[in-house]
Amino acid sequence: MGCWLSLGFMMFSRLRQRLFGSYLLLLAVTLGVIAVAFVLILNTRQAPPEPTYQRLAQVALNVDMVTVISSARPNIIAGLTRFQSLTRALERIAEETGTRVMLVNVNDQAIYYDSAEAFEVGQVINGRIETYAIPAQIRRGFSAELGTIEAVRGAFVNPDGNEWLFVGIEAVQTDTQVNALLFAEPRPQQTIQEVLEQFGTNLLPLLSQAAFVSLIVAVLLAGVISRGVAEPLQTVAKAVENVAEGNFSERVPVRGPQEVRAVAEAFNKMSERVQAEQQVQQDFLANVSHDLKTPLTSIQGFSQAIMDGVVNPEEAARIIYDEAARLNRMVIELTDLARLEAGRLSMRVTAIDMGQLTAAVVQKLGIVAREKGVSLTVDASPMPPVAGDGDRLAQVLTNLISNAINYTPTGGSIEVRTYARGGGVEVSVQDTGVGIAPAELPRIFERFYQVDKARGPKRGTGLGLAIVQEIVQAHGGRVSVASEGEGKGSTFTVWLPSPQMSTVIRRR
Repeated sequence: MGCWLSLGFMMFSRLRQRLFGSYLLLLAVTLGVIAVAFVLILNTRQAPPEPTYQRLAQVALNVDMVTVISSARPNIIAGLTRFQSLTRALERIAEETGTRVMLVNVNDQAIYYDSAEAFEVGQVINGRIETYAIPAQIRRGFSAELGTIEAVRGAFVNPDGNEWLFVGIEAVQTDTQVNALLFAEPRPQQTIQEVLEQFGTNLLPLLSQAAFVSLIVAVLLAGVISRGVAEPLQTVAKAVENVAEGNFSERVPVRGPQEVRAVAEAFNKMSERVQAEQQVQQDFLANVSHDLKTPLTSIQGFSQAIMDGVVNPEEAARIIYDEAARLNRMVIELTDLARLEAGRLSMRVTAIDMGQLTAAVVQKLGIVAREKGVSLTVDASPMPPVAGDGDRLAQVLTNLISNAINYTPTGGSIEVRTYARGGGVEVSVQDTGVGIAPAELPRIFERFYQVDKARGPKRGTGLGLAIVQEIVQAHGGRVSVASEGEGKGSTFTVWLPSPQMSTVIRRR
């Protein structure tokens, strides 16, 4: 048994084969249930009542007791003795005819006698009774007197739940009621053979042909459906293998059922994210190597020049010092960024008035702006306090305002404003500088990414805005940038939640 199960599992190890097999199994079960139901329905199908009525009418007309009852009509209910005699006579009729004999009041359907003793005397049968014209072919051969007897027919449900058919002969009639002698049989059920004979011998072949055609169509549909589900998943699986091999540009068509389409869309998003992260990593390595190589080359070159005695030692020492300081800043920024991204940078959280902090940073950088000939103004009234690290938030403002000074030409202006907005505090830094191209906006906060260096300073590390974003997000806030294009300036906006918004420092 285990070997057969293992073999079956190996044969249907692929999704398409399993889907196809499951559809076939479902089809087989469905056809089996339909076949069983069909047989059960045919086996329980009730036969038409007319043949039974005709047979019972013939039994009724053949009973000699009808003449006795007809002649004794005035005296049947006259006394107990005569009624007992009638009861014995009815018992003999039931034995001779092999049918159930009942004496019933046609008006209220009350029972006077039941040879099967299923109903008690006086009990109502609640059946269906109608006048019955006995067919001429059955009347033929009987006396004219029998031909004039009033007949009824109908059906009732026995106490055991089975339906009985009956034909009755009026036995006693008075001014107020009509009594009838009923001859009853259970309503017969048709056999499959009788049904086939009734509907014709071609029924079974037609059903077989229909089942065969349905099976063929179902097999074809199962193949199409299983292929429609399996092929897109196979495409996704192949694409995953390609991504694992380093082809990060791999994409798959979005097709198939909704669930398969969702898988394809999720894969495409994942692939795009992986490709973007891979590009960021490559840019990061290239920028780090370049930005480290440039100051190291200067340090090495001027050190060699000092050794060769071809430069002024004091000037060379100053350059070496500046380049070493630049390297130190880069290492510190890289360390801070790594700690921020890992959520391991400690922060001293206190209540900070961003209006006061912004004014202090602007005052500190005002000298730098005046030396470059750039107007730096601030509109920073007292703000609702925010929960944060004052040094880190000052680092954010310093970076944004310094960038604005660096990228704004002489004669330009920078405006710094603070607002109470959206349950928090918003700080905006707007300049009239070189602006940012629309294509560069989505990448402006990436590590080492810098705008076109021909339009800005050449000494930046490209880490400042990435650090700004990490610090702001660590405070539960957000930072955004807007620019109408090159030469039209830019606006950086920082929003931080206030303590009323249950500010917490986010640890990632």
